[in-house]
Amino acid sequence: MSFGSQQYVPCLRWKQGEYQALSRLSPKAQESIVPLIEIPEIGWDFESGTNSKSIDEHLSKFAKRVKDKWGGHCLVDMHLIESSQHMNSGQHPFVFVLEDLRLKGVLSIPVIYLKKDYDCQNEIKAIVATDMRGLCIRISLEEAAKPDVAASLGTLIQQYNVEADKCDFILDIRAPNFEPIDSFGKLLEKIIGKLPHLNEWRSFALIGTSFPQSMGGLKLGASIIPRNEWRLYTSLIRRLIVSGIRIPTFGDYGINHPDVLLLDMRLVKPSATVRYTIEDGWLILKGSNVRDYKYGQYRGLCKEVVESVYYSGTTFSEGDKYIHGCAQGTESTGHLTTWRWVGTNHHLEKVVQDVANLSVA
Repeated sequence: MSFGSQQYVPCLRWKQGEYQALSRLSPKAQESIVPLIEIPEIGWDFESGTNSKSIDEHLSKFAKRVKDKWGGHCLVDMHLIESSQHMNSGQHPFVFVLEDLRLKGVLSIPVIYLKKDYDCQNEIKAIVATDMRGLCIRISLEEAAKPDVAASLGTLIQQYNVEADKCDFILDIRAPNFEPIDSFGKLLEKIIGKLPHLNEWRSFALIGTSFPQSMGGLKLGASIIPRNEWRLYTSLIRRLIVSGIRIPTFGDYGINHPDVLLLDMRLVKPSATVRYTIEDGWLILKGSNVRDYKYGQYRGLCKEVVESVYYSGTTFSEGDKYIHGCAQGTESTGHLTTWRWVGTNHHLEKVVQDVANLSVA
């Protein structure tokens, strides 16, 4: 498996809203996307002070859901699961997941890191050798800028007995301060130009986001937040073309922030929000908290989206169709997971279109 500049690598935490969004994509979007699937952390029970479920329960349906809701090629990342966790059988969770995906017929590739200590390295190496689909290496901007990055990467691929041309490479800038875009672009150009094996990696992607960690800082009503990761990318590739440096595939975090917030939902009052991706930004429609003011307020929020100059129309995506139906009263007002799949589905379709319309020649 490989991906090029006309494809898109969204990093999606595998929760119901995200996998329902993937399952509702158009055929064109499905062909253009290679999802980087992060297995989410085990939920925490604040009342008992323990995990809300066992690792076996947490992972038992993962492979089946990937098969049913996506089915295609994917990158699988386990870094949100604590390294001390093991299945009741003693098997490492990462090994269980990769083998279960294989049994379900899913073409998956494990994502590994420079510094993470995998006590199942030999088992992963055996799986990689059996599947013959290689590895995906994900490193941070800080790691990429270090003078010893070449040695570290060389050691890593040697440990897994693979060559660079059998590896996908992801440079993950997460959620930095993008401003000023031009200066950050210059820095990235320099770092990318010095990456080891740059022209050998089977695939090369750049992912990051400027999506806010919380809706708490936004005012009620409409706000527009710049999509700085897209603005940076379009500026960066022009630099790379001039410099003759390899163009990365675009990736982001959908309508999510990369950091995990462990919140006691007994105390949290989440707001009703519609997250709607537009040109170079997001239109955020924020209502009052859903505990006190319920979900009926989504009808008004959706009506604002539909009546705005930013609305893409009912045929743009399944998410757009749902927004229109909610505004008209033909769809339910849903719940928080509903609005995660609606916003994510629209976002994925929008970015696929953005990438297709962006010339890298």
